Amino acid sequence: MRPIRPPFAGRRGKGARRGTSPVPAAVGLAVALALTATACGSDSGDSDAGGQSSASAADDGAGKITIPDGLKDKLKEHGIDIDKWKNGAWKDWDKDDWLREAEDYVNPIIEGLWDTDRMREADDPEKSVDETDLAGDQGVTDPTPKAVAAKAVSPAYHANAPEAGKVFFDGPEGTMVCSATVVEDPAHPGKSNLVWTAGHCVHAGKNGGWYRNIAFVPSYNNAARSSAEVENAPRAEIAPYGVWWGDWAQTSDQWIEQGGATGGDGAPYDFAVIHVTPEKGGSGKSLEETVGSALPVDFDAPAVTQVESITATGYPAAEPFDGETMYQCEDRPGRLSIVEADPTMYRIGCTMTGGSSGGGWVTTGADGTPTLISNTSIGPVSSGWLAGPRLGKVAKGIYDEVSEKFADQ
Repeated sequence: MRPIRPPFAGRRGKGARRGTSPVPAAVGLAVALALTATACGSDSGDSDAGGQSSASAADDGAGKITIPDGLKDKLKEHGIDIDKWKNGAWKDWDKDDWLREAEDYVNPIIEGLWDTDRMREADDPEKSVDETDLAGDQGVTDPTPKAVAAKAVSPAYHANAPEAGKVFFDGPEGTMVCSATVVEDPAHPGKSNLVWTAGHCVHAGKNGGWYRNIAFVPSYNNAARSSAEVENAPRAEIAPYGVWWGDWAQTSDQWIEQGGATGGDGAPYDFAVIHVTPEKGGSGKSLEETVGSALPVDFDAPAVTQVESITATGYPAAEPFDGETMYQCEDRPGRLSIVEADPTMYRIGCTMTGGSSGGGWVTTGADGTPTLISNTSIGPVSSGWLAGPRLGKVAKGIYDEVSEKFADQ
């Protein structure tokens, strides 16, 4: 088969194009699919099958890296000296040294690493499927939705979508970016440090491992400055609620075992939960207290056909967008089935592009309040619609494990 080049690819604000990716055979909908975020990961759905993977590391606030017992020896097996990590050792992307397993994950805080320039230049990743490789719907798929034009969110973003923000991280090809959402933590009501995003925003999938220097910036570019203004703005203005580092990341085994840079494998399980901590220790306030809000997550959402409306939020970075502005799309979802054995996904019309991956999908919950029921996972290379996983038992298991991990802290 011949590879295709997703037009989503490209570096924001610079116009540089990324190289063509090979496209493996896949089954599902007869249309080219492209992951619209940065990097690869996994998501969850209604299926009981599969498990989850996780990992952690942290900075003790005094400039020393603290890691779980036994992790240092494990890292040495990969040829990694944790003491050199903060001085740039993380840039070594030897394929044989991928930190792949849950216990391998390490993400020590490197203060000041995510400055304005690195955040502004973060790239969107690509993941595509050649339509000629898709043998047709193997489950239940509704007609392709009409494109819904993404609308810019009015600034200040904190006033209109306080839970939304960006996830930044480093991959083999450089700095990358996704969208994400602050969600509630059942172990810490009103004081959550949990962030919801796509699995492919934390882990590269079957041929890779955990991404590095994962950090969350709520209300990124809160005042909706232009690209030129962002370039010259101090970090405190672009990240007014701080930079929060992921000291624990967890995604599904389905993504880790199936996901990749090309193809649709793992998409129905493409989600992740990140536990974060402030880069500089902060005032002792949690992320939820800092931004003033967190969304509940519904793991028993109604069937796709019973959802009246979904609003997807994100920071699209690929053309014609530049990644500096928050956008939203609102539409009634339809069904998308890629593999019959996997959960059916939600699909909405939306023109957001790469960089919006991981962004929250919100509907009105049973109690009348905004509730997260999915996240952006895939979309067509031509732009026009997005798909996200339905959140079921696998998703809830990951969410609960991350919450319980930090319940006593």
